[in-house]
Amino acid sequence: MTEPGAALPRLAARRPLLVASDYDGVLAPLHDDPSAAVPQPGAAEVLARLAARDGVTVALVSGRGVADLQQTSGLSGPYRFVGSHGAEFDGPLSGELAGRRDTLAELLAPVVAGTPGARLEVKPASVAVHVRQVTDRAAAAALLERARELVDPALTLKPGKDVLEVAVTDADKGSAVQRLRRELGAEAVVYLGDDVTDEDAFGVLGPDDLGVKVGPGETRATARVADPAETVALLVALDEALAAASG
Repeated sequence: MTEPGAALPRLAARRPLLVASDYDGVLAPLHDDPSAAVPQPGAAEVLARLAARDGVTVALVSGRGVADLQQTSGLSGPYRFVGSHGAEFDGPLSGELAGRRDTLAELLAPVVAGTPGARLEVKPASVAVHVRQVTDRAAAAALLERARELVDPALTLKPGKDVLEVAVTDADKGSAVQRLRRELGAEAVVYLGDDVTDEDAFGVLGPDDLGVKVGPGETRATARVADPAETVALLVALDEALAAASG
């Protein structure tokens, strides 16, 4: 694991540069109520500065739907918004996929309702079983296991922190980052993430890129910061390195 700041001068000299980040747990502290997960102080300001730099593109790559991400974060600007783990890239899902999602929600709803504190979230491309607010941790684990057993094994499972998300497409954050890189012709990528689903993005990064894991846990990222406050500090340092590289 390397010190993330050490790579910034090298990255700042590479243009086009893609700066991509998850939202929850990275740019905003995790919150029991997802609608209350507001950006870490200073996050919106530094993202705006980065996006204004020549040759720099800022992307928000989230498991949230794009509309939910934009509403909850309040972030607006020349950003690329990628939602539903990459499934929402060029518009909403087809009617067929939306129908599969709704059938899945109908299957899981009564199971989730039987566990106090559990919550079922229906996203544009997936259904998520949340157990963060389940006080009986054994019941929480049992619910996630039951959900695994019920769903069609052909669907894409995306386990995370106190959540099991079941997607109706095979899109992931890794394929989203690769697609952004191709579209932008990016010479280097900075990716920041905190959850299991971010490992797909870390896994597609090359030796000239920088993957930053936010928080504890095993990871394929090459660098780590502790929390969203340190995320903001790292982005501020990146912006300063870009300013210096521009002369």
